[in-house]
Amino acid sequence: MGVLQFVVLAIIQGITEFLPISSSAHLILVPQVMGTVDQGPLIDLMAHGGSLLAVMTYYRRDVGKVLIGMGEMIRGRFGSDNARLFWLIAIATPPGLVVGAALYLTGAEDMLRDPKIIAWASLIFALPLWAADRWAGQSGSVEQKGWRAAVLIGLAQVLAFIPGTSRSGITMTAARALGVSRTEAARFSMLMSIPLLAAMALAAGASLYVHPPTNGASFADGLIVLVLSALVAYGVIALFMRLVERIGLLPFALYRILLSALLFLTLT
Repeated sequence: MGVLQFVVLAIIQGITEFLPISSSAHLILVPQVMGTVDQGPLIDLMAHGGSLLAVMTYYRRDVGKVLIGMGEMIRGRFGSDNARLFWLIAIATPPGLVVGAALYLTGAEDMLRDPKIIAWASLIFALPLWAADRWAGQSGSVEQKGWRAAVLIGLAQVLAFIPGTSRSGITMTAARALGVSRTEAARFSMLMSIPLLAAMALAAGASLYVHPPTNGASFADGLIVLVLSALVAYGVIALFMRLVERIGLLPFALYRILLSALLFLTLT
């Protein structure tokens, strides 16, 4: 692996993490398209760390509200908007953390890095993404919907560990199906990504530092991917939030179907 591959990985991660088209799928496909060695899941997770920095920077005010809300709940003040936002993020997070930890510790995630799985997941989850956006109402935020909505969106996030599903795609699908507006669905999806991305990036960074993988990737390589993906992801978030209300999610569903078709053609 060379610097070019890490730069490409960072750009791909930055573009795809917060769009509902599956960053994991694209990261897995990069070495196959370039004809290089698979960078492995640890470099992928460091790339997700860059996305974490981007979303925390873009939503720094909301992150501040979550932290204030956590402090308020510790002091027994449960009625504020900040405490409510923290509570909703907190109850949406555990399913993804538990499943992600199980896959990481058992090495089962490696078995999912299969283009056939990506092709099927890209296709199957494109249809609910479009349908939920097409027929759901635009009636508010997750905060207005309450804790049941947060739990359902958190359970939906578990499916994102299947490459090709898309974490942002499946959580926005769930939020839109519950009647959350597009911009609020995107906002909550990005905020609830923070704990999961943080856990994944920390585990990847520690593993890369202590036990460098045999494919040649190093901790320094992971840092390059992290920084570049953060820069690209920040710009993509800003653009996506400006466009999603106008264009909806249909273009992303169509892209997923096209990607699936191309994968099926190359696999036959």
